[in-house]
Amino acid sequence: MSFTIAAVATSIAGLLLGFGWLFVGSLVLKRWGLEANPLGLLVGRRLGAAYVGIAIMLFLGRSAPPSALRSAVSIAMLVALALLAILGIVEFRAKRAGKGILVSVALEVLLAAGFATALAA
Repeated sequence: MSFTIAAVATSIAGLLLGFGWLFVGSLVLKRWGLEANPLGLLVGRRLGAAYVGIAIMLFLGRSAPPSALRSAVSIAMLVALALLAILGIVEFRAKRAGKGILVSVALEVLLAAGFATALAA
């Protein structure tokens, strides 16, 4: 997968997840089998703002030529997505999250693989 495709795909996912957290965080939590509470929603909204910012950065940088900065962004996204996938599996196995989180894990693995492929190219 090229950097452009990985960046665009991740920016779309980030926008959807970010706006989900910002405006309907309780639905995101419900999908993961978790009960919404005010503190979780507060953290979720702040996380949503970060997701939107990262999505915009990736979308605006999608056409960047190979460079040290593009490699750094790819490595950072690969690490973050891999950690999110690992955390999702850990929470699912510990029964702190429902099977809905596995959809997120699958997407995170796919996007991480995209950035890994972009780095290898």
